[in-house]
Amino acid sequence: MIIGIDDTDSRAGMCTTYLCAVLVEELKAYGDISTPRLVRLNPCIPFKTRGNGAVSFEVVVNAEKEETVKELVKSRVRELSEVQDEGTNPGVVFIDNAALYALRDSDGKKERKLLKDFYETAVRDVVKLEHAYDIIAELQLDCFGLKNKRGIIGALAAAAFLTVQTREPAYYDFTYELIAYREKNRWGTSRIIEKASVWKADEATYPLTWDTVDRTNRKVVCAPHSPCPVLFGIRGDSVDALYNARELIRAEPAEREMLFVTNQGTDSHLITACEEANGVLADYHSYILDGVVESNPRTIVGGHVVFVLALTLSHPREQKARIDCIAYEPTKNFRDIIRKLWIGDEVTVYGSFKDRTINLEKIELRKLNVKVEVNPRCAHCGKRMESAGKSQGYRCKRCKTYSTEKEVQIVEREIEEGLYEVPPVARRHISKPLIRLRTKGEIDTTHPSR
Repeated sequence: MIIGIDDTDSRAGMCTTYLCAVLVEELKAYGDISTPRLVRLNPCIPFKTRGNGAVSFEVVVNAEKEETVKELVKSRVRELSEVQDEGTNPGVVFIDNAALYALRDSDGKKERKLLKDFYETAVRDVVKLEHAYDIIAELQLDCFGLKNKRGIIGALAAAAFLTVQTREPAYYDFTYELIAYREKNRWGTSRIIEKASVWKADEATYPLTWDTVDRTNRKVVCAPHSPCPVLFGIRGDSVDALYNARELIRAEPAEREMLFVTNQGTDSHLITACEEANGVLADYHSYILDGVVESNPRTIVGGHVVFVLALTLSHPREQKARIDCIAYEPTKNFRDIIRKLWIGDEVTVYGSFKDRTINLEKIELRKLNVKVEVNPRCAHCGKRMESAGKSQGYRCKRCKTYSTEKEVQIVEREIEEGLYEVPPVARRHISKPLIRLRTKGEIDTTHPSR
């Protein structure tokens, strides 16, 4: 049986992964448990709690024990969820043995596609609860929820992700996270972590682990600042490297630890613009967009840096569209990259879209504008000519010579072509670090934040 759970936490506490870790330990008495999945859903959803993460796991249980397992899960969700918080609406989805066998059977292609499409929609789009209920009804699944039950959306998406992976393990890109949890009496207090040991762990295991620290900004980023049960989480592509890093970190005692397979660090949320119906951009989605820089970057109030991008979409409705691209102050040194852009640079931007603005996560400088127009030189005296008036060319006052066109110079830029990213302190859970692209040999011209 596969169990998916979502929306049990709040900004004031709790963590759905912690509830998962508790259940995994307790359910071992009923059968073998798979490595749980941690699925990050659409990061743009306005009513998310923190990281918009849902969890799922499979328990191998006899059919006669399924109801007992379900009741235990429901009980723990009622007990541990932050239901007193207005924005917390827990949901649980059960894919019991009969349904799971049907999904794994060769005749279950249509049903598997329903789940696959739902997971991908939940990561990239805005999903209504009714959509989840329709699929649950069609596949005859069991579900449970509290309050408005919106967590059923994420619970179904997480269960769907695991269902696809159990049949086709390599279908989706995935990474790992090893999470250590605090003792309950320490929740809400300052975390005790020896920072020097975290830097040592990072140095020993990078790039197989990543986003443990931010070297440029001298920050430890693997530990949250919220009052949740998480002590720290180590992310990476190698399970051995994660455990090696864990052994090097000195911190307060952990109540428990759990390894997750996850879609973090995969860019699963990004939509290529041509994939959108009619090429029309919509709020609360994340895109990969090609365009040409149409204004020199400017720094605005708050330290944010913004420029205008002329989109080069194929659909006529958006062909001449112009949007703002912004690197917010928390992206720190990434703003220095943006400040070096020039009008005419051909770029690809990656980020979330709202109110005709892209919140930048990455930017690829595909073709730099290296041409600068300057007033022409006088052929006699060698001095720069001056404008003779609007649309009237250029004239040398001294020699009375005249030219109709500016002179074009080829200059060296202070930046190289290639793909750039925000630093770890500003990176979303689901965004792919460039070091993953480099180590896998997918893109050569990358400029990782370290």
